[in-house]
Amino acid sequence: MPTDERTSDSLNSKVVALAAAGAVGGFLFGFDSSVVNGAVASIETQFSLAPELTGFAVASALLGCVAGAEAAGRLSSRFGRIPVMMIGAVLFLISAIGSGFAFGVWDLILWRLVGGVGIGIASVVSPAYIAEISPRAFRGRLGSLQQLAITTGIFGALLSNAVWRDAAGGAGEPFWLGLEAWRWMFLAGAIPAVVYGVIALVLPESPRYLIEKGRRDDARRIIASVWPSGDADGEIRVIQSAIDEDAANAATGTLRGKALGLRPIVWIGIVLSVFQQFVGINVIFYYSTTLWSAVGFAESDSFQISVFTSIVNIAVTLVAIALVDRVGRRPILLTGSIGMAVSLGAMALAFSQAVVDAESVSLPGGWGIVALVGANVFVVAFGASWGPLVWVLLGEMFPSTIRARALGVAAAAQWLANFAITVSFPAMSQASLPLTYGMYAAFAAASFVFVLRFIPETKGVALEETGTLTVERRARAGRRG
Repeated sequence: MPTDERTSDSLNSKVVALAAAGAVGGFLFGFDSSVVNGAVASIETQFSLAPELTGFAVASALLGCVAGAEAAGRLSSRFGRIPVMMIGAVLFLISAIGSGFAFGVWDLILWRLVGGVGIGIASVVSPAYIAEISPRAFRGRLGSLQQLAITTGIFGALLSNAVWRDAAGGAGEPFWLGLEAWRWMFLAGAIPAVVYGVIALVLPESPRYLIEKGRRDDARRIIASVWPSGDADGEIRVIQSAIDEDAANAATGTLRGKALGLRPIVWIGIVLSVFQQFVGINVIFYYSTTLWSAVGFAESDSFQISVFTSIVNIAVTLVAIALVDRVGRRPILLTGSIGMAVSLGAMALAFSQAVVDAESVSLPGGWGIVALVGANVFVVAFGASWGPLVWVLLGEMFPSTIRARALGVAAAAQWLANFAITVSFPAMSQASLPLTYGMYAAFAAASFVFVLRFIPETKGVALEETGTLTVERRARAGRRG
C-alpha cells in the first residue's frame, strides 16, 4: 500500500464532504422508514384497520427494502454507485407523494413498498461508496456517517411529524388543502428526496468502479483531488491489483459454501444484521408515539417524547463516530449488547406493572418513568454501538471477491428481520408487552455471545484485508472448537 492520504493522520475536508454527501441516502433511509411513526394511529382509525393489518402497513416498506438491498449490489457494479443513488432518490420522491395522497390502505402499502426499495438501495450503496472513497485510518469514522445520517433522518421525520400534528391540532385533523396532517407528514419527504437527487448529480464516481470499467484517467483525477498528498498512480496500482486478484479468484468469489449453502463469512454478516434488528430498536422509532399514548401519555406528549428520543439517538451516534477508530469495533459492540440487555429488561419489568381497565392502560407510580428511562438508555446503548458499527462492519468485513453481493445479502436479511419485528409488534404488544420486551432483551444478551465468538477486530486493517482477517479468525476458532 503506498503511503498516501489513506494512511495519514490528517483528514482533508473534501473526503469528509464526499462521505457526508454519500451518507445523505442514510437521511432519507431514516426519514422514510420513521415518518410512519406519527401517522400510525390516524391511519389505523381512518382506514379501520385491525392490529395485524396495521403492522403490515407499517412494515410493508421493509419488504421493498429487501428487494432494493438485494438488487443494489448488482446494479451498482453494472452502472456505478452514483446512477443507483439517483434511482433511489426518484423512488423516495414517488413514495412520498403517493403515500401522502393514498386513498386506501392497499395503495398506501404499494407506495410504502416503492419507498422501501429506495431505502434498500441506500442501505447498500451509501456504505459501499463511503468505504471506497475513505482513507483507511478514518474509514470507521467516516463509515459511521451513514448511521449519523440515518439517526438525523429519524429525528427529521419525528420533528416534522410533531410540527404537522401541532399545526393541525392532531395527526388526523385536516390542514392545508383539506388534507389531514398525517398526509403532510408523508409529503414532507419529497424535499429531502429532491436534495438527495441533486447531490448525487455532483458527486464523483467511486475510483474502484471507474478502474473496473477501464476509466483510469477519471479515477486518477478523483484520487488526486480526494487524497492530494498521496500517490495517485500508486493507489491505482493497488486498486487494480485487487481487481485483478478478484478476477483471478472468480471461481472462489461465490457466496456458496458448505454451511447451509453459504460461506461462513456470509452467515456471520447475516446474523450480525439480524441481531441489529431483533433487539427491537425500530419498534421505538416506528411505534413509540402510539406506544406512549397507549400507556397513558397524551398524544402531544407522546410526539415530544419521540422527538427527544431521536435527539438522544443522534448525540450517542456522534460518540460512536468519535470512538470507533480509537477504541475499535468489538469493545463497543460488546458494551452495547450489555447496555441493551439491561435496559430492555427494565422496560419489560416496567410494563409488567401496567394497570389495565376498560378504558385505558397506565403505568402506576414511578413505573412510567422507569419505562421512559429504560427506552432512552436502550437508544443510547444501541446508538453508540450496534446502530453505526454494524454498517461499518458490513462495509468492510467481506472479502473483496464477494463484497458487493455479500453486503446486499446481509442488508436484505436485515430488512427481513426488521419486517418480522415490525409486523409482529402490534399483535404481540396487545398480547403481552412484558413478554415482547423480554424477548428483545434475550436477543440483546445473545448478541454479546455472538460478537465475542465470531467478530474480529478490523480497526486499522486495509479494506482489501478485512475479509481475509474475518475468515481466518473464523477458521482458527473452528479448529479450536
